[in-house]
Order: sequence, then C-alpha cells, then structure tokens
Amino acid sequence: MGIKLVALAALFWGISGGIAGILTGNGWDPLVVSFYRGAIGLVFILGWLCLRPRYSGLRKSRLWFWGVLAGLGIAGNFAFYFYSIVESSVAVASTLMYCAPIFVYLLSFLLGIERPTTVKYGAILLVLLGVVLLTRVYDVGGSGVTLWGTAAGLLSGLSLALFIFGFKYAVPHGSAPAILTIAFVTLVTVLAIASDALQLGEVLTSSDGWLFALLGTFGGGVAFVVYLTGLKRTPPALASIIATIEPVSAALFGVVLLGESLRPIQIAGMGLILFTVTALGIYASRSRH
Repeated sequence: MGIKLVALAALFWGISGGIAGILTGNGWDPLVVSFYRGAIGLVFILGWLCLRPRYSGLRKSRLWFWGVLAGLGIAGNFAFYFYSIVESSVAVASTLMYCAPIFVYLLSFLLGIERPTTVKYGAILLVLLGVVLLTRVYDVGGSGVTLWGTAAGLLSGLSLALFIFGFKYAVPHGSAPAILTIAFVTLVTVLAIASDALQLGEVLTSSDGWLFALLGTFGGGVAFVVYLTGLKRTPPALASIIATIEPVSAALFGVVLLGESLRPIQIAGMGLILFTVTALGIYASRSRH
C-alpha cells in the first residue's frame, strides 16, 4: 500500500505539471497558478489536520520557524517550476526540478551535516552533465530552452531542497499535517502578495476554473497527504525509484497532450539525471543502514 500511495502522489505531481503547462499557455501568470495550487491544496491539508489534531505541536515556536521556512521553499518551488515550464517545456522543467536531492547534498556539505565523498561529488558532476545535455545550453538560440527557463528549473529544485530541510527539522516538534498547514499558509500569504490581484479575481469566473480546481486538488492537497502517508510504509531507496514517475509522467503529458518534443540528446540528458539521482538515493539509504 505504501508503494502504491507514493506512486500515486508522484503521478499526481507529474500530471499537475502538464495542467500548469495548459494554464500558463492560456495566458495565466505562473504566480497566479501557483497561488491557486497552494490555496486549494490548503483546504485538503486543513481537513487532514482536523482528522489528526493530536500531537500537532502548533504551540511550539520551533515548529513555526521550520514550518514557515518549508513554506517559503514550497512557494518558490511552485512558482519557479511554472516559470520554467513557460520558458522551456514541461519535460525539461520537471527534470530540472528533480535535481533537488543534489541541492540537498550541497546544503548539507555547507552546513556540515553530510560528509563529502567521491561518490557524491561524482553524482553531482553527472547531474550537471545531464543538465547541459537536457537544456542544450551549448546551442545558443537553438535549444528552445531559455537561460531563464534553465535557471528557474534549477531554482525550483533548490526551493524544493529548502522545503525538504524545513520539513525535516520541523518533524521532531509536531505532526506532518501541522507542518504542512503552516507551510501552505505561508505559501498562500507570500503568493497572494506577489500575484496580480486582477488575475486572481478573474480565475473565479474563468472557464479554466475547473483546471485550477484539478491542479489544487491533486497537485496540491491530495498528493502531499498521499505521499507522506505512503512514505511511512516505504523504504527510502524504493521511494527514490518510485519518485521518477513524476518527471516521466510530466514529460509524457507534455509530449502527448501539449505537442512538445525532445531531441535524442535531451532524452539522454533526462535519463542521466533521473538515473543518477535515483542511484544516489539508493546509495544514501544503504549507507545509513
């Protein structure tokens, strides 16, 4: 059951990238799309908190500190991911975001939490090579991926790493529903301030409203609840493998439904990133054991 839940969450996240591609293609600002993904998701997370109110830890200041930090991370992850989709493609953006574990290691090196090893440095170099192949940065003007699209995709991964750090250090002080509630309230507050107020209002009467509802329901609330529930019953190494469903399903969505295309060299870069990050997750899990 744990494996199925993690796989289902990864599939929901992958499809949400495709839905975001449709919405941004229809002219909606990535910040507005991100806001509604978080706002609708918050409704489901609040429901989860109501079902599991015990041991929430909401009175602890440290829970709030790390929860807010996680919220800033997930706000950046949503927004930069959707900006990257606009400037590149769903397949490229989702794969760049999947580099998040590499940023986690780099932050861990800087903070002295993880010890650098040859294997970890080698994995980082392979991922960088994969990014070069995927984005074709060496082919100026011919890759269809802008410099901002590449930067936004990597920043979405860095933001996701910040969310992972915040969530990890918040766990000892409270429950997962409480942490996510604080994080998503932070997300909604930040994006409400940063978004175009006129577009925020237009969504409520738009014919695209059902797409916003799908994005927020499955890409925001349900996916996080399902993933964290399944993660408790799934070995970390196996979860790393299953997580590749997200970028793969996002890429398939982009190719089949949005008419996007990838050159063979880009597919090779995508495969190199997914393989390296997955192998690194398995290696880290075995090292801990």
